[in-house]
Amino acid sequence: MNPLRPLTRILLALAVLAMASGYFLPIWEIQLWAPQYPEGLNMKIWLTRLSGDFEIINGLNHYIGMKHIKQEMFPEFLYMEYVLGFLILAGLVPVILGKRRWLIAFVAILFIAGGLGLFDFWRWGHDYGHNLDPKAAISVPGMTYDPPLIGYKSLLNFVAYSGPDKGGWVLIGSGAISTALLLWELLPRRKHLSAGTTSLAALAGLLLLPGCNPKPQPIEYGRDNCANCTMTLVDKHYGTEFVSGKGKIYKFDDVNCLVEFLAEEPARSDAKGQRLIIDFNQPGQFLSVEQAVFLKHQNLRTPMNSHLGAFASTEAAETVNQQLGGGGTLMTWAEVLKQP
Repeated sequence: MNPLRPLTRILLALAVLAMASGYFLPIWEIQLWAPQYPEGLNMKIWLTRLSGDFEIINGLNHYIGMKHIKQEMFPEFLYMEYVLGFLILAGLVPVILGKRRWLIAFVAILFIAGGLGLFDFWRWGHDYGHNLDPKAAISVPGMTYDPPLIGYKSLLNFVAYSGPDKGGWVLIGSGAISTALLLWELLPRRKHLSAGTTSLAALAGLLLLPGCNPKPQPIEYGRDNCANCTMTLVDKHYGTEFVSGKGKIYKFDDVNCLVEFLAEEPARSDAKGQRLIIDFNQPGQFLSVEQAVFLKHQNLRTPMNSHLGAFASTEAAETVNQQLGGGGTLMTWAEVLKQP
């Protein structure tokens, strides 16, 4: 009959009941950052409503011809609370009946519901970003404004983020626990201890995926704008980048723009953030600012007049210093930060 282990039923019950938090917490969030909105604009999506700065976002989107965001455009709000209720009841069936087949059915339902939810969000985003008013004040031929399905995306001078909010993370965690418990149940009973270890390892992997170290993005010269001064990055010998601990990318045309950005409290307190700079001798190649050797020379024509170039070694920096006629100053990142 393949009965479920008592421990499986207990853990599954806790995971399923935790899903009820979706009634009280936001499920999804969309954030926007721009030079004129450094603190960001935030829109939260709940089971039955919207909250946050969507009216401000509507005012901005009006200029590029996007539809106004309003609750009436989401028919899902009329039935999502019932869908969540169904998922919770479906999860309690294997807890009550204690049969493996019902756990298999529940996990399958979770994957189907998650896939349909993501597809529905993508469908809305595609329509929202493509169907623009041709009479809008700002019209860029061929430009669309689909919000990212998950993660970050650059839209003109805005950076957009889309991802689960608190309630969404609880639902993901509940699904991960349910899946791990099913894997545990499918392994042979005589390997009880090793199966439990494998299951927990799989669960840990699922939950830690969002925490993987984010990677920097190559600078697209001629297209990317500085997150501090809004100037377009054009000189391939210069350019800096800050990758936040959550994976948000900020690009800068000169060192002093990065320094000004890092002086702000949110960036200063982001211990996991990566601070990178282009190697003067190898355009396109990033160096960590802590490991780079900086040359300050008046003949270095930097975009915002910092007169600072970054090099992989003291020897490389000194060679360029001599090519420029000497008289430059070699500096560390700590010394760059102390400059007035």
